Amino acid sequence: MSLVELHRLRKEYGSLVAVDDVSLAVEEGETLAVVGESGSGKTTLTRLLLRLLQPTSGQVLFDGRDLFALPPAELRGVRREMQVVLQDPYSSMNPRMRVTDIVAEPLVTHDRALRGRRGRVAIRKRVGELLDAVGLRPDVQDRYPHEFSGGQRQRISIARALALHPRLVVLDEPTSALDVSVQAQVLDLLADLQSRLGLTYVFVSHNLAVVQQVADRVAVMRSGKLLELAPAAELFATPAHEYTRALLDAVPDPDPRRARLRRASA
Repeated sequence: MSLVELHRLRKEYGSLVAVDDVSLAVEEGETLAVVGESGSGKTTLTRLLLRLLQPTSGQVLFDGRDLFALPPAELRGVRREMQVVLQDPYSSMNPRMRVTDIVAEPLVTHDRALRGRRGRVAIRKRVGELLDAVGLRPDVQDRYPHEFSGGQRQRISIARALALHPRLVVLDEPTSALDVSVQAQVLDLLADLQSRLGLTYVFVSHNLAVVQQVADRVAVMRSGKLLELAPAAELFATPAHEYTRALLDAVPDPDPRRARLRRASA
């Protein structure tokens, strides 16, 4: 079943076409990776999907509802079900706020009953549960973002995204700012959360090695156009488009012998 459907989506900035007539669906429970070079339109596409940008034309359907036709009250409800994790978690956090307030932001925004003193106990309990779910101790709630490593801050960002029990999480380059060992830990966490919570992911990345590890399907974009959409195993084994083949050929191979053979057969 499709959770998200994009129909002939287009976004223009004057003479620049950032997203050009893109149609695709995101199935519930899957990880759809969106890949392409810088400037390919992948980030603009996800901002349209989240209704953070207004399209020039086209539709975005979330669970059958047209996001750009919803009245404000209904849109507010839908926004609870769509969350995002950004590349640099530190830039999305107020350095003057404690972790408990950072993670609780969505809760307080969407539930007036949690505002003020009465909601404080409930908030700390919920934030503790969220931190535990992402592998952090609940007793770190009173610390500030600068007191954590990059990987720990990304876990905090993931906890905040999970606060409202979303169905869809857009992951915009969630591991590119992390070193390789921490990347692996965060990817394992995301896979575990998806399995336990039934999450749907849209995973934006330029790192095809990571995409091969996490994606069920892959959408390849270039200059705002969707060039190829295929199951990950099929795309990596037999890419249909010349541009996709070029992207795959640019991925470093840790085996020098295999890399030489690949270059020789190109």
